[in-house]
Amino acid sequence: MSLRCVDAARSLGARVFGRYLCSPVRALSFLPDKKKEFLQTGPDLQDFVSGDLADKSTWDEYKGNLKRQKGERLRLPPWLKTEIPMGKNYNKLKTTLRNLNLHTVCEEARCPNIGECWGGGEYATATATIMLMGDTCTRGCRFCSVKTARNPPPLDANEPYNTAKAIAEWGLDYVVLTSVDRDDVPDGGAEHIAKTVSCLKGRNPKILVECLTPDFRGDLRAVEKVALSGLDVYAHNVETVPELQRKVRDPRANFDQSLCVLKHVKKVQPDIVTKTSIMLGLGETDEQVHATMKDDSENKVPGAASIGQWEVPASMSRAKRMDMLQIAATCEGKDAFFGRHGMRSVQLMWTV
Repeated sequence: MSLRCVDAARSLGARVFGRYLCSPVRALSFLPDKKKEFLQTGPDLQDFVSGDLADKSTWDEYKGNLKRQKGERLRLPPWLKTEIPMGKNYNKLKTTLRNLNLHTVCEEARCPNIGECWGGGEYATATATIMLMGDTCTRGCRFCSVKTARNPPPLDANEPYNTAKAIAEWGLDYVVLTSVDRDDVPDGGAEHIAKTVSCLKGRNPKILVECLTPDFRGDLRAVEKVALSGLDVYAHNVETVPELQRKVRDPRANFDQSLCVLKHVKKVQPDIVTKTSIMLGLGETDEQVHATMKDDSENKVPGAASIGQWEVPASMSRAKRMDMLQIAATCEGKDAFFGRHGMRSVQLMWTV
């Protein structure tokens, strides 16, 4: 390969090893024809970016056309398109996070709401959901895009203090903390999470803290440690209906274990708000979703529930009939995204 070719390739972002050029174009030639066609005709970045839509653009125009026909490119409907993340607040948050060596589920899980949360606005405070204990998880759930490894890097002892510092700089009155699973740590990282909550409350006693926690492999002592740390909302997701647990979640997680975690939280801290979340569109039936919400309700587990689906589900009324205090159901619904607004709704219900 000539030096001119190498320089040109490097300018286009390709990596050069010895005499060989490694690029996406060359890599495609080694794939089966079906996969090659899938990569070449599938959705790209433009499909996820807002564009100009006709004033009369409605669901009827997309109904029956959301499945790609042979030779056609699948285009996302307008309600699933989001703005490109940018702006002063977005850049400020990103700089703060990098300087303090903090990670967010917004980035690691590729959340579509990142521009809205980080960007803030005239009536909203810019915020991010801090992901504690690093950016690498010891579990491999099929729905998740977070990195996985058996032995991730050790916990950062400064992370609780740095998290409190970042939140103080942003001037928030509500913060959502989440974390990766750390089965390699004796208590699953419960002490680390509890310490972070303590640091946040130490800096600002009035701040409301929500923690989306792992299941700690069913270790109720670890669950108790976090539940008694001073947080305001304890969230743990059952993720999907019982029938799909093994297909969707890591084998070390299961529906009964998650339910047990939430039940124990209410046992040791009755006044705390508990919260869970399920994803729709994984192959479950309406009856299975209804039964799952009923299980949660009958066990007096969640005070709030978030439901994410490609279309707004019609089952919200069912959850309300089950006496759940707050239900968030939407196309791009992620549990952390509705944290602050959901808590405000729950507080209003308590007041009433």
